[in-house]
This record gives sequence, C-alpha cells and structure tokens, in this order.
Amino acid sequence: MTSRAPAAVLFDMDGTLIDTEPLWMAAEARLAAEHGIPWGPEQAEALVGVDLWDGARVFQSLGVPMHEDAIVERLVGEVLAGIGDDLPARPGAIELLHELLEHDVPVALVTMSTRDLVDRVEASLAARLGRAPFQATVAGDECRQGKPHPEPYLRGLELLGVEAAGSIAIEDSFHGARSALAAGLTTIGVPHAVDVSQLPGVVHWPTLAGRTVAELADAVLEVRA
Repeated sequence: MTSRAPAAVLFDMDGTLIDTEPLWMAAEARLAAEHGIPWGPEQAEALVGVDLWDGARVFQSLGVPMHEDAIVERLVGEVLAGIGDDLPARPGAIELLHELLEHDVPVALVTMSTRDLVDRVEASLAARLGRAPFQATVAGDECRQGKPHPEPYLRGLELLGVEAAGSIAIEDSFHGARSALAAGLTTIGVPHAVDVSQLPGVVHWPTLAGRTVAELADAVLEVRA
C-alpha cells in the first residue's frame, strides 16, 4: 500500500466516470429537433456539465413550451433508458476507483444528474466492484445551486468530513471544473466532449487509464507547492 494518497477523491459522473455524454447529447438534440430548434456541436457542448434545470431554461429560452421539470424528466428518462445494464465506463475510471477503495481513500460522487441516475450508477458499480463504490454522493436535484457554483463540491467535502486542501476532484467539463476549483479542490481535467484542460488552474490528464493513487497525491503536492 502506498504511503502517498490524497485526503479524498470526488468524481464527476457523466463523461468522467461513465461515458453517458453521448446519451445526453442525443436526448438534447432530439428535443431541439422536435421543436424546430437549430442544434449543433456548439449548442451541445455548452450544456456539458451544466445544472439540468439551467439547461432546461436554455431550452425554454429557445422556444420549447415545456415546464423545466418536464424537460429534465424527459432528458433523464432517455438517458436512463439508454444506459442499459452494463455501464459504459470511461477509460481507466473504474480501475482507479477500485484502487482508491483498496487504499481506503474516501470517495464521493458529485454530479448534476438526478438521484435516480445516481442510484442506478451506484448500484451497478457496487455489483461490479463487490462493494459500495462511494462514501458519499451528491445529486443535482439535491443542490440549491448547481455547477459551476461550488455548492455541490462543498457538500461532497462536508459529507466525507474532509478538507479541500488535500483532496482532488476529477472532471470533464468546464462547469464542473469551475465548481471544483471554487471549492478549493485540486482539479484534474480529463477531456472528453470538451477540452476542459484549457481552463486555467486545471491539472491536465489526457486519460485516467494507468493512473494511480500515488499520482493523485503527487498532483495535490504539485498544485499546493
């Protein structure tokens, strides 16, 4: 067991831990198309990592005549239906999560997805890993202010009972990385749908594949030096 480990690791979910961003983008594109709204990569990327209700209000502003709760319910339902029984994990993410658990590093999930999606992912990961994957989870529908506000990550830290100074967030979106940085976390950006590494202050890792607990600890030391 390594003597070098972060105080805690807080994972984003969509696009960081599991590869659900294509499902979200497809659901959003279908909604836009049904209402004759022009939709392309620029519009899709702007919603990556955003609070779902903020995203719903974007659709309302573009002319979707639905209540924001109905928009969120529809999008979440389509993503849930698309996930299936086998989670599409991002490269190296499950392996790194397993190593963190083996080293007794506290782990939280901090996402703008809703509780029903969080519960589905948590149950699937528990079955795959043979143990509970997280000591705490924060869902978007449980936050008064979503990413990029720091509230989601501050709540995750509070639930874990750890300080931000020695802890790490792993993110794939600009909104999520801004939230983590504002909460005082060392923030590792792993580009996927967007190149989050362009955000100042983010530690750039092209992938989580092959990464270790010790390398996470080193990232904290480098940022805090």
